Amino acid sequence: MLWPKFRNALLATVAVMAATLASSVSSALDASNTGDKVVVTPLASTTTTAAGQAITLPQKNVQVLVSTFDIPPGATLPVHKHPSARYAYVLEGQLQVTNAETGKSSSYKKGDFIVEMIDVWHQGANVGAEPVRLLVIDQVEQGASNTVLKQ
Repeated sequence: MLWPKFRNALLATVAVMAATLASSVSSALDASNTGDKVVVTPLASTTTTAAGQAITLPQKNVQVLVSTFDIPPGATLPVHKHPSARYAYVLEGQLQVTNAETGKSSSYKKGDFIVEMIDVWHQGANVGAEPVRLLVIDQVEQGASNTVLKQ
């Protein structure tokens, strides 16, 4: 069966990435074809979401979704939640994320990495003068959406 082999390879890759991110200093690798250095700069290392929850992943048929979000200045996203893990990297702009249940807000700027809340109602708003651009990675059960809008 292909999935156990893929899962083991994925777990090994995640372990290597986690070990790399756990380092607090930049490191360099030799590029085999040029002899130049490839610089690896850790951006984040965490075991919890922005709300302090343990990160949990779908247990079967995992699908990885990668997308960009472009949020205009002054725009506010609807209140929503994510049933599975979602990660975001702020490419541009300033984003404020507010937990709709507690009212607590966190601000993120260019270069910040976000491990979004799981199953907690929240909303994001562009609080800056320039567009917010996010690189977003979701891990969901195959075919599922990772955003539920509050009615």
